Amino acid sequence: MSTDYYSNKEQVEKYIDMTKGMSGIEIIDSLRPYLSDDAKLLELGTGPGNDWNILSKYYTVTGSDFSEEFMKHLSLQFPKSNFLQLDAATIEVDTHFDAIYSNKVLHHLKDDELASSIKRQAEILNDNGVICHSFWKGKGTENYNGMFVNLHTEEALSELLKEQFEILSTEEYKEFEDNDSIFIIARKL
Repeated sequence: MSTDYYSNKEQVEKYIDMTKGMSGIEIIDSLRPYLSDDAKLLELGTGPGNDWNILSKYYTVTGSDFSEEFMKHLSLQFPKSNFLQLDAATIEVDTHFDAIYSNKVLHHLKDDELASSIKRQAEILNDNGVICHSFWKGKGTENYNGMFVNLHTEEALSELLKEQFEILSTEEYKEFEDNDSIFIIARKL
């Protein structure tokens, strides 16, 4: 996983400032019909905590991030909450969850790392567990201000998930430009 960008304190502070007021509320609203309000959820790549703050209103959420700088930020912002330092590719936890969520996190993984992550997610999900992940839409990879970004299409994501998950919903949406993003919700087979 490319982590240089998020290991730099100044870059993390810029990212936190850049994402103030942003959240994945529309994605979370789409996920809600598939989970009971008492579900145990793991958020991969909690970052500044914008989505964690919303998710924790409905679910028992364990946040996570690989970045030590984000972990410091989260412990200061939410001192009584549960956060783990995790690599989204390997997800080394002993706990099982009802759902796993990420918003524009897994696109930092190379294809083989993403395949490993999806396999691991299936292993740590309870029966009928649900995943919900968003990605930048497209093909190929980009370097965006020092961040590795792996673009994905609905077809590629469906192919990646088909052995472990049943697709429940996919939706293209606008983050900055029309249909520049996609999220997928799927249930463990």
